[in-house]
Amino acid sequence: MGKVYLIGAGPGAADLITVRGARLLGAADVVLHDALVEPAMLDYAPHARKIAVGKRCGQRSTAQHFINKQIVDAALAHDVVVRLKGGDPMLFGRADEEMRALEEAGIDYEVVPGITAALAAAAAVKRSLTLRGVSRSVALATKSRAPDTEAIRETLNADSVVFYMGRDSAPDIAQQLIDAGRAATTPVAIVEACSTPRERTLTLTLEALAMGEAQPWLDPTQPSLLMIGRAFAERASAKAGAERERRDAFAHAA
Repeated sequence: MGKVYLIGAGPGAADLITVRGARLLGAADVVLHDALVEPAMLDYAPHARKIAVGKRCGQRSTAQHFINKQIVDAALAHDVVVRLKGGDPMLFGRADEEMRALEEAGIDYEVVPGITAALAAAAAVKRSLTLRGVSRSVALATKSRAPDTEAIRETLNADSVVFYMGRDSAPDIAQQLIDAGRAATTPVAIVEACSTPRERTLTLTLEALAMGEAQPWLDPTQPSLLMIGRAFAERASAKAGAERERRDAFAHAA
Protein backbone atom coordinates (compact mmCIF):
# COMPACT_ATOMS: atom_id res chain seq x y z
CA MET A 1 0.00 0.00 0.00
CA GLY A 2 1.40 3.35 -1.05
CA LYS A 3 1.08 6.89 0.24
CA VAL A 4 -1.00 9.67 -1.30
CA TYR A 5 0.04 13.31 -1.47
CA LEU A 6 -2.65 15.94 -1.97
CA ILE A 7 -0.58 18.71 -3.51
CA GLY A 8 -1.59 22.28 -4.26
CA ALA A 9 -0.42 23.20 -7.76
CA GLY A 10 -0.75 26.91 -7.05
CA PRO A 11 -2.59 29.54 -9.11
CA GLY A 12 -1.39 28.48 -12.56
CA ALA A 13 2.24 29.14 -13.42
CA ALA A 14 4.33 25.97 -13.19
CA ASP A 15 7.07 27.67 -11.18
CA LEU A 16 4.64 28.82 -8.49
CA ILE A 17 4.29 25.33 -7.05
CA THR A 18 6.15 24.78 -3.78
CA VAL A 19 9.57 23.14 -3.76
CA ARG A 20 8.12 20.22 -1.77
CA GLY A 21 5.29 19.80 -4.26
CA ALA A 22 7.68 19.73 -7.22
CA ARG A 23 9.97 17.23 -5.45
CA LEU A 24 7.10 14.87 -4.72
CA LEU A 25 5.84 15.10 -8.30
CA GLY A 26 9.28 13.97 -9.41
CA ALA A 27 8.94 10.84 -7.27
CA ALA A 28 5.35 10.05 -8.24
CA ASP A 29 4.25 6.82 -9.87
CA VAL A 30 0.79 8.20 -10.66
CA VAL A 31 -0.54 11.78 -10.86
CA LEU A 32 -4.27 12.45 -10.82
CA HIS A 33 -4.62 16.10 -11.83
CA ASP A 34 -7.27 18.79 -12.10
CA ALA A 35 -8.35 20.33 -15.39
CA LEU A 36 -6.97 23.74 -14.41
CA VAL A 37 -3.44 22.45 -13.85
CA GLU A 38 -1.12 23.91 -16.49
CA PRO A 39 0.39 21.24 -18.81
CA ALA A 40 3.92 22.46 -17.92
CA MET A 41 3.24 21.47 -14.30
CA LEU A 42 3.15 17.81 -15.32
CA ASP A 43 6.72 18.06 -16.61
CA TYR A 44 7.78 17.79 -12.96
CA ALA A 45 6.59 14.15 -13.10
CA PRO A 46 8.23 12.79 -16.28
CA HIS A 47 7.97 9.12 -15.28
CA ALA A 48 4.49 9.15 -13.74
CA ARG A 49 1.27 7.97 -15.29
CA LYS A 50 -0.98 11.02 -15.70
CA ILE A 51 -4.73 10.76 -15.16
CA ALA A 52 -6.98 13.77 -15.83
CA VAL A 53 -9.79 13.91 -13.27
CA GLY A 54 -10.73 17.58 -13.49
CA LYS A 55 -14.03 19.40 -13.37
CA ARG A 56 -14.88 22.35 -15.60
CA CYS A 57 -18.09 24.36 -15.32
CA GLY A 58 -20.55 23.39 -18.05
CA GLN A 59 -18.35 20.59 -19.38
CA ARG A 60 -18.33 16.82 -19.02
CA SER A 61 -16.31 15.98 -15.91
CA THR A 62 -15.36 13.16 -13.56
CA ALA A 63 -17.75 12.47 -10.68
CA GLN A 64 -16.18 13.03 -7.26
CA HIS A 65 -16.96 9.51 -6.00
CA PHE A 66 -15.14 8.07 -9.01
CA ILE A 67 -12.14 10.34 -8.37
CA ASN A 68 -12.06 9.05 -4.80
CA LYS A 69 -12.07 5.46 -6.05
CA GLN A 70 -9.28 6.16 -8.55
CA ILE A 71 -7.08 7.64 -5.81
CA VAL A 72 -7.64 4.67 -3.53
CA ASP A 73 -7.06 2.16 -6.35
CA ALA A 74 -3.83 3.92 -7.35
CA ALA A 75 -2.55 3.81 -3.76
CA LEU A 76 -3.23 0.08 -3.58
CA ALA A 77 -1.07 -0.49 -6.65
CA HIS A 78 1.71 2.10 -6.38
CA ASP A 79 4.12 3.51 -3.80
CA VAL A 80 3.76 7.26 -4.46
CA VAL A 81 0.47 8.72 -5.66
CA VAL A 82 -0.05 12.44 -6.19
CA ARG A 83 -3.47 14.09 -6.32
CA LEU A 84 -2.57 17.43 -7.92
CA LYS A 85 -5.15 20.11 -7.21
CA GLY A 86 -5.30 23.69 -8.49
CA GLY A 87 -4.51 26.42 -5.96
CA ASP A 88 -4.52 25.06 -2.41
CA PRO A 89 -6.09 21.64 -1.72
CA MET A 90 -7.95 22.87 1.36
CA LEU A 91 -9.79 25.75 -0.32
CA PHE A 92 -12.77 24.94 -2.57
CA GLY A 93 -11.02 21.74 -3.64
CA ARG A 94 -13.26 19.04 -2.09
CA ALA A 95 -10.17 17.71 -0.33
CA ASP A 96 -12.24 16.64 2.67
CA GLU A 97 -14.09 14.05 0.59
CA GLU A 98 -10.84 12.63 -0.77
CA MET A 99 -9.22 12.54 2.66
CA ARG A 100 -12.27 10.78 4.06
CA ALA A 101 -12.08 8.12 1.34
CA LEU A 102 -8.38 7.54 2.07
CA GLU A 103 -9.01 7.30 5.80
CA GLU A 104 -11.80 4.77 5.28
CA ALA A 105 -9.45 2.68 3.11
CA GLY A 106 -6.68 2.92 5.73
CA ILE A 107 -4.29 4.67 3.33
CA ASP A 108 -1.66 7.09 4.60
CA TYR A 109 -1.71 10.56 3.07
CA GLU A 110 -0.18 14.02 3.39
CA VAL A 111 -1.45 17.45 2.34
CA VAL A 112 1.05 19.81 0.69
CA PRO A 113 -0.34 23.36 0.59
CA GLY A 114 -0.21 25.62 -2.45
CA ILE A 115 -0.67 29.29 -3.28
CA THR A 116 -4.36 30.00 -3.66
CA ALA A 117 -5.48 32.11 -6.63
CA ALA A 118 -6.62 35.07 -4.49
CA LEU A 119 -3.05 35.75 -3.37
CA ALA A 120 -1.65 35.54 -6.88
CA ALA A 121 -4.48 37.69 -8.24
CA ALA A 122 -3.70 40.40 -5.70
CA ALA A 123 -0.10 40.30 -6.88
CA ALA A 124 -1.26 40.49 -10.51
CA VAL A 125 -3.24 43.71 -10.00
CA LYS A 126 -0.67 45.03 -7.49
CA ARG A 127 -3.32 45.59 -4.84
CA SER A 128 -2.99 44.26 -1.32
CA LEU A 129 -5.91 42.24 0.00
CA THR A 130 -5.42 44.10 3.28
CA LEU A 131 -4.64 47.80 3.44
CA ARG A 132 -4.03 49.90 6.53
CA GLY A 133 -7.05 52.05 7.25
CA VAL A 134 -9.04 50.53 4.39
CA SER A 135 -9.19 46.73 4.61
CA ARG A 136 -8.60 44.77 7.81
CA SER A 137 -10.49 41.62 6.79
CA VAL A 138 -10.82 39.37 3.75
CA ALA A 139 -13.53 36.91 2.73
CA LEU A 140 -12.97 34.15 0.19
CA ALA A 141 -16.27 33.00 -1.25
CA THR A 142 -17.60 30.89 -4.09
CA LYS A 143 -20.88 30.65 -5.92
CA SER A 144 -21.05 28.64 -9.11
CA ARG A 145 -24.73 29.50 -9.37
CA ALA A 146 -26.63 32.72 -8.77
CA PRO A 147 -26.04 33.52 -5.08
CA ASP A 148 -28.71 33.76 -2.47
CA THR A 149 -29.11 36.86 -0.34
CA GLU A 150 -27.99 35.14 2.88
CA ALA A 151 -24.69 34.06 1.34
CA ILE A 152 -24.09 37.58 0.06
CA ARG A 153 -24.84 39.14 3.45
CA GLU A 154 -22.20 36.91 5.04
CA THR A 155 -19.53 38.63 2.93
CA LEU A 156 -20.55 42.15 4.02
CA ASN A 157 -18.58 41.86 7.25
CA ALA A 158 -15.34 41.64 5.25
CA ASP A 159 -13.65 44.71 3.79
CA SER A 160 -12.26 42.79 0.79
CA VAL A 161 -14.13 39.95 -0.88
CA VAL A 162 -12.79 37.52 -3.48
CA PHE A 163 -15.29 35.36 -5.35
CA TYR A 164 -13.99 32.16 -6.90
CA MET A 165 -15.95 30.62 -9.79
CA GLY A 166 -18.19 33.68 -10.01
CA ARG A 167 -17.78 34.53 -13.69
CA ASP A 168 -21.21 33.49 -14.96
CA SER A 169 -23.10 34.93 -12.00
CA ALA A 170 -20.99 38.12 -11.70
CA PRO A 171 -23.88 40.54 -12.43
CA ASP A 172 -26.10 38.77 -9.87
CA ILE A 173 -23.33 38.83 -7.26
CA ALA A 174 -22.75 42.55 -7.82
CA GLN A 175 -26.43 43.49 -7.74
CA GLN A 176 -27.10 41.55 -4.56
CA LEU A 177 -24.06 43.14 -2.90
CA ILE A 178 -25.45 46.56 -3.81
CA ASP A 179 -28.92 45.60 -2.57
CA ALA A 180 -27.36 44.36 0.67
CA GLY A 181 -25.56 47.64 1.32
CA ARG A 182 -22.28 47.77 -0.64
CA ALA A 183 -21.73 51.10 -2.37
CA ALA A 184 -22.30 51.00 -6.12
CA THR A 185 -18.98 52.82 -6.55
CA THR A 186 -17.02 50.03 -4.80
CA PRO A 187 -13.96 49.12 -6.90
CA VAL A 188 -13.83 45.71 -8.56
CA ALA A 189 -10.81 43.98 -10.07
CA ILE A 190 -11.23 40.90 -12.24
CA VAL A 191 -8.26 38.63 -12.87
CA GLU A 192 -8.49 35.97 -15.54
CA ALA A 193 -6.10 33.00 -15.99
CA CYS A 194 -4.05 34.27 -13.08
CA SER A 195 -0.24 33.93 -13.33
CA THR A 196 -0.35 32.23 -16.75
CA PRO A 197 0.66 33.70 -20.13
CA ARG A 198 -3.08 34.19 -20.76
CA GLU A 199 -3.54 36.44 -17.72
CA ARG A 200 -5.76 39.49 -18.17
CA THR A 201 -7.10 42.04 -15.71
CA LEU A 202 -10.06 44.41 -15.74
CA THR A 203 -11.03 47.12 -13.26
CA LEU A 204 -14.50 48.62 -12.95
CA THR A 205 -17.10 49.50 -10.33
CA LEU A 206 -19.62 47.26 -8.61
CA GLU A 207 -22.41 49.09 -10.45
CA ALA A 208 -20.78 48.44 -13.83
CA LEU A 209 -20.34 44.78 -12.91
CA ALA A 210 -24.04 44.56 -11.98
CA MET A 211 -24.96 46.05 -15.37
CA GLY A 212 -23.08 43.24 -17.09
CA GLU A 213 -20.31 45.40 -18.52
CA ALA A 214 -17.66 42.78 -17.76
CA GLN A 215 -19.44 39.84 -19.38
CA PRO A 216 -18.40 40.53 -23.01
CA TRP A 217 -14.78 40.86 -21.83
CA LEU A 218 -14.69 37.60 -19.88
CA ASP A 219 -13.41 34.47 -21.62
CA PRO A 220 -15.70 31.51 -20.80
CA THR A 221 -12.79 29.08 -21.27
CA GLN A 222 -10.58 30.68 -18.59
CA PRO A 223 -10.90 30.74 -14.78
CA SER A 224 -11.45 34.16 -13.25
CA LEU A 225 -11.69 35.81 -9.84
CA LEU A 226 -13.83 38.76 -8.78
CA MET A 227 -12.05 40.98 -6.24
CA ILE A 228 -14.35 43.50 -4.57
CA GLY A 229 -13.52 46.24 -2.08
CA ARG A 230 -11.94 49.64 -1.55
CA ALA A 231 -8.49 48.05 -1.38
CA PHE A 232 -8.72 47.44 -5.13
CA ALA A 233 -9.07 51.11 -6.06
CA GLU A 234 -6.70 52.61 -8.62
CA ARG A 235 -3.13 53.05 -7.42
CA ALA A 236 -3.35 56.82 -7.96
CA SER A 237 -5.75 57.07 -5.04
CA ALA A 238 -3.31 55.23 -2.81
CA LYS A 239 -0.52 57.57 -3.87
CA ALA A 240 -2.65 60.60 -3.16
CA GLY A 241 -3.51 59.21 0.27
CA ALA A 242 0.14 58.57 1.08
CA GLU A 243 1.03 62.10 0.02
CA ARG A 244 -1.70 63.51 2.28
CA GLU A 245 -0.35 61.44 5.18
CA ARG A 246 3.16 62.81 4.60
CA ARG A 247 1.88 66.40 4.46
CA ASP A 248 -0.19 65.92 7.61
CA ALA A 249 2.80 64.40 9.46
CA PHE A 250 5.02 67.28 8.36
CA ALA A 251 2.46 69.87 9.46
CA HIS A 252 2.03 68.13 12.82
CA ALA A 253 5.81 68.07 13.36
CA ALA A 254 6.08 71.74 12.51
